[in-house]
Amino acid sequence: MIVQSLKLEGFRNYKGLNVTFDPGINVIVGENAQGKTNLIEAIRYFSDCRSHRARTDRELISFDREEARMEMLLESRNRQFKLEADLRRGVRRGLKSNGVRLKSATELAGILNTVLFCPEDLSLIKAGAAQRRRFLDDAIGQLRPRYAEAVNEYRRLQEQKTRILKDFLDDPAVAGTLDTYSLRMCQLGAHIVHYRAYYVEKLKAFAPDIHREFSGGREELGLCYRTVKTVTDPLAPVQTIYSQLLEHMQSHKRAEWESRSCLSGPHKDDIDVEIGGVSARTYGSQGQTRTAALSLKLAEREISREDREEYPVLLLDDVLSELDARRQEFVLNRINGGQVFITCCEEEKQGNLKAGRVLRVDGGKVIE
Repeated sequence: MIVQSLKLEGFRNYKGLNVTFDPGINVIVGENAQGKTNLIEAIRYFSDCRSHRARTDRELISFDREEARMEMLLESRNRQFKLEADLRRGVRRGLKSNGVRLKSATELAGILNTVLFCPEDLSLIKAGAAQRRRFLDDAIGQLRPRYAEAVNEYRRLQEQKTRILKDFLDDPAVAGTLDTYSLRMCQLGAHIVHYRAYYVEKLKAFAPDIHREFSGGREELGLCYRTVKTVTDPLAPVQTIYSQLLEHMQSHKRAEWESRSCLSGPHKDDIDVEIGGVSARTYGSQGQTRTAALSLKLAEREISREDREEYPVLLLDDVLSELDARRQEFVLNRINGGQVFITCCEEEKQGNLKAGRVLRVDGGKVIE
């Protein structure tokens, strides 16, 4: 997958941009708040129409504009694609692929796969379970559009059920719909658990070896997917998982009424990460947990390459500045093959990296 060019109008601080990229390594240099991360964000957006920094599309539009336009040319699956996105305040975004209007973002799945690594990801192990679930959801969603659809619908149902529990439980007519929500959430949840469990198995096939290499053979990384207790085998058939999720949700029905919140379902899932047989989150040092986070993200890249038979586009957003020299060197040695974008504040941060193209960003303008 190669991003060949990108055009932006009214996106963040880019009033007008038309830039081409190298098929290898692109280093994006500039001072803080000039637009380096905005450029990475725009590339990432065409993977699934989501931003790692914004909750809504309107946050991506320049303050003095009512709309933003994005256009990307890329090579993927031995084909040429022209992707377009029109963002307008108060209006549903418009998406096109090779001139054909798309009904939803899930139709973009598989055209552009990216692996984004930003400083926040270094806290992946120490953070709460929500961040690890998002890691799974972002990674799987790019590869399996049905999974992304299931997660999006599940989230909507969870929000609606929570609203009923909080505000309408005293209304018998509305409260009676809770069972309907629970049933559908279990149906979707079974598919979500199934996909997550198999993806963690893929992580286990790559991440421990990467971590072992990273640590010079001194540490062993262990991963275990955790879901609700009644699901005895997350790798079981979907119908089996559905029955077990329903059993768990029914047993927590009274507790949900009393707490007025959703207590049962895959929105509570987590990945247990161990180093040397002990919890990395509880006992791991900062260096150990950063190494583990790096291993997971690099494993994500390998899984995507194996699945799509080509490397995803790797986006390293100011992450090298957060790493010591040894970890920087390890990451740079691991990015051979595929297209890479690296942002940094100073050109000397590149070290021995041989960039195909160096782009300087200054006030929303890109200068080669």
